[in-house]
Amino acid sequence: MGWLMFTGRPGRLWPNVFGKLGSGVLPALSAEMATGTSWLPPAERQQRLLELKATGWVELEERDAVYKELTFKTFNQAFGFMSRVALQAERMNHHPEWFNVYNKVQITLTTHSCGGLSEKDVTLAKFIDQVALTM
Repeated sequence: MGWLMFTGRPGRLWPNVFGKLGSGVLPALSAEMATGTSWLPPAERQQRLLELKATGWVELEERDAVYKELTFKTFNQAFGFMSRVALQAERMNHHPEWFNVYNKVQITLTTHSCGGLSEKDVTLAKFIDQVALTM
């Protein structure tokens, strides 16, 4: 069973894609992708937090981030949800911190480049809420 584990090293069972990463396989960061990466102004931040809290997001005390835990009927549903969010996150160039065990998905959103909540977090949180409603 050891051959099923991904070690991060290319080999016979894992194609050598690591050397291709710098050759244009991944899109370059554009100005459009970089927008929304500054802190929200205080008044707007409070309004956005109220909107997110109304849909079950929790403001974390230990850092400038929001958190939500979602429970699905099955692992397949949870994984399908994560796949849909991952595709959107990649389009936004903004990736959640998340953890999955069986049918539970825990998500933390913050913008590392500005050290706190940004418009990107709010946009992704709203997308996550929309996807969760369809599952």
